[in-house]
Amino acid sequence: MSTSPLSSSDLGDLIARADETALAASGLGCLDRCLPLLDGADQALRPLWVSLADDTAWAGALAEVREALGAGPGPDAAPGTAEAAALARRMLDAVPAARSADSLRSWADACSAAALRIHRLLDGGDEGVSPLVSAELRRQVRVLELLGGTSGTGGGLRQVLDVSTEGRRVLRAVVSRSRRSGVAPG
Repeated sequence: MSTSPLSSSDLGDLIARADETALAASGLGCLDRCLPLLDGADQALRPLWVSLADDTAWAGALAEVREALGAGPGPDAAPGTAEAAALARRMLDAVPAARSADSLRSWADACSAAALRIHRLLDGGDEGVSPLVSAELRRQVRVLELLGGTSGTGGGLRQVLDVSTEGRRVLRAVVSRSRRSGVAPG
């Protein structure tokens, strides 16, 4: 992992150089970390993760995931989370049906921006880089670094799942706190 401060341009460079598997994992990781906004179970994206690990049919896995997550965010969205939930829904809706480097690159880039925006919204606004946003940026870079120069199988993908699980837990806590309080996060 880089020891210097991270920036969006560093992340953009990593996305530009990533292979198909790293791009799919990058976008999927962003979506996975934002899953609490879709009221999805922790394993809701499992079919897509499995398709990356064993090269099974991506389109079939995507259909299964979309069916499991339904048509929209939950009706109990707390004030201040509606925009974030809509961004997460757009990430899911935009998953390319065909797994090609070109379609995955634009999706991964859009997911990266949306996930950072979601974390900014849930941390209360647009001012500066908050700890929540900074941590998401680090996770996105870490995912791409873990899969850089590899085929994306085995240990690298397992570590990517661990990074995404950690981020999902953090976001779930933020969303849960905002729902309990009934006020906008931040």
